[in-house]
Amino acid sequence: MLSLQTGLAFFSVAVLLALSPGPDNVFVLVHAAQHGVRAGVLVVLGLCTGLLFHTAAVALGLAALLAASPLAFGVLKGVGALYLLWLAWLSWRAPTGLLEGQAADGLSARQTYARGIVMNATNPKVAIFFLAFLPQFVDPALGPVQWQIVQLGACFGLATLLVFGSIAALAGRFGQRLRESTHAQQVLNRAAALVFAGLALRLVWLG
Repeated sequence: MLSLQTGLAFFSVAVLLALSPGPDNVFVLVHAAQHGVRAGVLVVLGLCTGLLFHTAAVALGLAALLAASPLAFGVLKGVGALYLLWLAWLSWRAPTGLLEGQAADGLSARQTYARGIVMNATNPKVAIFFLAFLPQFVDPALGPVQWQIVQLGACFGLATLLVFGSIAALAGRFGQRLRESTHAQQVLNRAAALVFAGLALRLVWLG
């Protein structure tokens, strides 16, 4: 069981990390501005679910295997980049003049949630980051290491939910005015496409 002091220290660091600019919070900002607060929050929930996947990978030792295999790491990066390019294509081709609350790409709530999961789970750098970051707050004297890793992952997910949820709310409300204009919708969709394509290139060349 984590101590209260360790939990608070870890949560504070997690909040700061969530606030720092990165692919995930940019993804949330763009998606919420493009499709609204509800869609943004669903993506955030998906991203947080993806964090649980990475937490389990660290607890079970899978992340260490991924870090040791350049081939597996490269394949996962390639899948993530292709997924982002696909999102860029959907955004570029997205129609305008839709009803309020209707997603430009026709996604249901479940599909929007799944989009966040895929976005996070296919980013191998998150797994490697968790592998390097979480064990620093683990104390074997306090109990099973795997259980402490799970607690830390849940704490990180909570910090992410609060920070990214706030980003989704603000971006979604700001984007509402833009979505009221057909021309602004088109500009927003094209900008989102460029952001997604940029994230794909970043994942491949800067990873």
